[in-house]
Amino acid sequence: MLKEFYRIMRAGGYRPLALLGIAGGVIIFGVFWYEFFWIGLLFEKSSSTSPSPFVGTLHDGLYNPLRGWEFITLRVLLTCVVLSFISLLYELSAWPKSSQPFANIGAALGGIFYVSIPMALLTVIAHGASGYDPRRVFFLIFLIWAADTGAYFAGKNLGKHKLAPSISPGKTWEGWAGGALLTLAVGWAAGYFLPDIPLSHRLVAAGVVAVFGPLGDLAESMLKRSAGVKDSGTFLPGHGGLLDRFDAFLLVLPVLALLQVLAG
Repeated sequence: MLKEFYRIMRAGGYRPLALLGIAGGVIIFGVFWYEFFWIGLLFEKSSSTSPSPFVGTLHDGLYNPLRGWEFITLRVLLTCVVLSFISLLYELSAWPKSSQPFANIGAALGGIFYVSIPMALLTVIAHGASGYDPRRVFFLIFLIWAADTGAYFAGKNLGKHKLAPSISPGKTWEGWAGGALLTLAVGWAAGYFLPDIPLSHRLVAAGVVAVFGPLGDLAESMLKRSAGVKDSGTFLPGHGGLLDRFDAFLLVLPVLALLQVLAG
């Protein structure tokens, strides 16, 4: 996905250091994975007490989730600073051949904030009150699938009022409403295989997907139109790239992760 983002940036006339940005994205995902999966797994094995939904570090034998977020924040910031510094050195060496050096640096960092960090937050969503639970990720996938499916059928049969004609002419308000209703229905029905998640939490998650999923889709469409490309890539023949398939996640995941943090 990050490679496809940089491909779009290059089509738009920017020249970010794609390999460096991808390396930074891998590091950031590794930081989240280490903190929320590996440390959480160690804690679950070493304690009979259920871990917090936000896995922290073990310090002096005690579990501290706040130190976990400090660990993540500091290392993400350090990665971004190193990425910026190396990109700046490259642009200095390439000047004046590079006509827009700071735009290139911004494009490199943009991939980190737009793609890498949101997707890394999947590791946060996968942790509930009982620890790591992959069903939570599948629940989110089903919600986004429901939003897309409901929007498609409702828009095809009832769509009259354009949602954002200059960005995505095929989207309608009626389609959005149909997608929102089906998403809420799936959120309610998910109680049969996720009984440990309260109905109110499932409906809030469905509401977040219903609102921010289409916004993520529109944001990616605007990104492609600004660069003059039709698809983000060719990874899925006939369906575009991975970024085209997972664009809704890029806005949904940060909002859900934030709500999960606030809920404690």
